[in-house]
Amino acid sequence: MERCSSNALSTVGCGNYFSLPPQAVAGSHRMTEDRPIRIARGKRVTIADLAREAGVSVATVDRVLNVRLPVREETAQRVHAAAHAIGYHAAGLIKQRLQQHLPHYKLGFILRKPAHDFYQDFARNIEESVSMAKSFHGLPIIEFAQSHLPRDLLPLLKDLGSRCQAIAMVAADHPKITASVEELKAKGIPVFSLLSDFADGVREGYIGLNNSKVGRTAAWVFSKAAKRPGKVAVFVGSHRFQAHATRETAFRAYFRENAPKFEVLDPLVNLDERQLTYEKLLDLMQREPELVGFYMAGGGIE
Repeated sequence: MERCSSNALSTVGCGNYFSLPPQAVAGSHRMTEDRPIRIARGKRVTIADLAREAGVSVATVDRVLNVRLPVREETAQRVHAAAHAIGYHAAGLIKQRLQQHLPHYKLGFILRKPAHDFYQDFARNIEESVSMAKSFHGLPIIEFAQSHLPRDLLPLLKDLGSRCQAIAMVAADHPKITASVEELKAKGIPVFSLLSDFADGVREGYIGLNNSKVGRTAAWVFSKAAKRPGKVAVFVGSHRFQAHATRETAFRAYFRENAPKFEVLDPLVNLDERQLTYEKLLDLMQREPELVGFYMAGGGIE
């Protein structure tokens, strides 16, 4: 989008806010308090070192390593954290011991746009978070949908429903998707909406932002950043994404209530694509000389 900067606008994105020049169209353990103990270079870390760092007895460390007698989960986690902090050679073994008696779950995730940096980062964060779970041992199975259309999402949802104990997905709010989620719910497989809500009353829960607050906050920032009132453009990825629609509605409501001198134009659909956004923005700047900025209510475009 850098090529649009010759006519610098005030821009606001759903997670990032920009103000550009207005010239043109405008029980804590001691490890958390102190540094880990120092081990002389070349010296092998011993069980005694680990016990001292974890603040427990050598016998307790032995029970964690060899599962001789029950150890409180909090204590075992403390020993593992200490082993990792000081480089104890059996830290991996301790982690395995901790996970032996944990329930195992296959967790399905459906994200969008496999070539998109945002979703690739999101996938890595999911894998890292699942690997760090302490109450269960999870195997994340991550799929990417080519589009938000049901024809691309439903086969993935059906496949994961046959392999996983729970599913979370980024999807548009569509009757066919709601029906599929309802079928999985009847089989005891919960489905969670990610980033944008869908199947309200059927899905298990929503994991994401309060999009009404996001939209109103964006409008507040915009009203302060813009140097003068004028027309404001709004881009959404799709009208079927509840998150985008809610942000756009809240954005518009804030201006109506608090900054009525601004005129919010009808939303433009950009499918969350950079090139399409660029082309539509250039066209808009030519048609609307009073344009003072634009708001990206969708996702993945910086």
